[in-house]
Amino acid sequence: MRYLFFANTPAHVHLYRNAVAELEARGHEVLMLARDYGCTRALLDYYDLPYVVYGSLATSKSSLVRELPAHYLTIVRKAREYDPDRIFGVGAYAAHAGVVTGASVVLITDSETTHLDHAISRPFADAYLTPHAFGKDLGDTHHRFEGFKECAYLHPEEYDPDPSVREDLGVGRDEAYTIVRLNAFGSHHDVGVDGFTPEKRDRLVERLARHATVFVSDEGGDMDFESVPARPFDLHPARIHDALAEASLLVADTQTMVTEAALLGTPAVRSNSFVGDDDMGNFHELERAGLIYNLEAFGAVLDTAVDLVRREGVDREWARKRERFVADTVNLTDLVVDVATDPTLESLPTGRTGGQRPRDAPVTK
Repeated sequence: MRYLFFANTPAHVHLYRNAVAELEARGHEVLMLARDYGCTRALLDYYDLPYVVYGSLATSKSSLVRELPAHYLTIVRKAREYDPDRIFGVGAYAAHAGVVTGASVVLITDSETTHLDHAISRPFADAYLTPHAFGKDLGDTHHRFEGFKECAYLHPEEYDPDPSVREDLGVGRDEAYTIVRLNAFGSHHDVGVDGFTPEKRDRLVERLARHATVFVSDEGGDMDFESVPARPFDLHPARIHDALAEASLLVADTQTMVTEAALLGTPAVRSNSFVGDDDMGNFHELERAGLIYNLEAFGAVLDTAVDLVRREGVDREWARKRERFVADTVNLTDLVVDVATDPTLESLPTGRTGGQRPRDAPVTK
């Protein structure tokens, strides 16, 4: 069969890279249509994935509006040329590529708040796959799996941390370090959303630096490292998961890396304007499991982050909680490959609720 995968962001590369490699190993033809955004191309090259770039995007919201028509024109042309049997993606680009090619479309999403994208994608998707904690009904084609999209590459069957990253980062074997992840808020789902202001970023780094070495992963590239006691995370972006696994703490105003930290057993503090009662279901779920903190007030962010860095035994506590939580999750790469190679899509999780835990059910800590 011929498969087309969309990689619009670095997170999408990770989501599908292992499935792409497995399908190629089985003798299928695979192509990824990629957007040149952030470190997307660097990751595609690192993992030696077959891809064609359909367009570029800067880390500003206006860039998406400017580039959207050209993106669609190129996607239509490339998709028709490739003529896939099945398309995998996250949203509208993949769904609409299915319309012009006649291929079946499977979308994997974990964001309940992308209402416009769901509205223009749903009529053209043959199946939606979402985490079990997804708190929105996407209709008759909606199927839930136990876990998160990050289980495609951080499930224990898919990933083994490499502790040599400490040497590459220049930190000692027992040296405590934290990672601060700053979002550029340039994607369509970030419209109207914000995180740490520059002043708050500086205060956060200064407080953390009193207790641990601080590395900053700044998607927007705005951090002035000459004025703060922090180092840029300047390893290849493919090493970020090894760095997360060894870190004492992650503090972020972004999304994906918080879930990644939780699945790796690293405490995470998350704060942005998504946080609240209407937040995405996966973050409610991870907080109930005691793996992350979703905090609106910046003072609470500072106090919680410092407490986690200073408190004895946090690494062992989180390792236990992570082991219990991950034991119930699926290897999403295996599921994607099963769905890809199933002409009838009968291998999708049965029922629209799948193995979903009730939203108010506690997870044993």
